Amino acid sequence: MDCRPGCGACCTAPSISSPIPGMPQGKPAGVPCIQLGDDARCRIFGQPGRPAVCSGLMPSTEMCGADREYAMRYLTRLEEQTRPA
Repeated sequence: MDCRPGCGACCTAPSISSPIPGMPQGKPAGVPCIQLGDDARCRIFGQPGRPAVCSGLMPSTEMCGADREYAMRYLTRLEEQTRPA
């Protein structure tokens, strides 16, 4: 599956604890990554500065569903389930 144009859910919903170019402390859940372009595409896709957690996310029917709203709900739920206690 390819990324859905205009989505960007995986660059918004999850928290990222590792440094991101322009966000040295990472980012909290629900906040769009600074590297998310106006076209909802990652500006640093395939570059060495892209966090490993981002590179590990692969679009799938289970995660992405039929639309951005589904993907946001799925990823937000996953974020909540994996948050340290």
